[in-house]
Amino acid sequence: MEDSGRQFIVIELGGERYALPISDIHEIIKMQKITVVPNSRFFMEGVTNLRGKIVPIINLRKRFGMEEADPTRATRIVVVNDRDEIVGMIVDRVRQVIQFSSVEDSENSTSGIDSHYFSGIGYLEDDFITILNTGSTLR
Repeated sequence: MEDSGRQFIVIELGGERYALPISDIHEIIKMQKITVVPNSRFFMEGVTNLRGKIVPIINLRKRFGMEEADPTRATRIVVVNDRDEIVGMIVDRVRQVIQFSSVEDSENSTSGIDSHYFSGIGYLEDDFITILNTGSTLR
């Protein structure tokens, strides 16, 4: 994986940090009203209206099998580009934008979440953060 040098956004979910390539991010918005869609997938929270466009919203806690939590003032919806549409992902917090010193492919999950949701591990000086595969996470 050749992502070192690219920028990533660090999100928090269930006390763990994860990174998303900034190139996948459309925008980040505060939590807002979500309309439930009956008979949708278990992790689909519903849809929201984003400046006249209906955007599907997924709950990453549900997607990853984590304990659900009520939204807080820090809760955000990270709106990502997925092929030709945009999709929102509910996260506990958006922390920062970073650039890793190196990035490696990883087949291993460091957090107990299925590894096919990950695209690699980003390394900082004495730390690492799991990089999410946006496409796998949404489907």
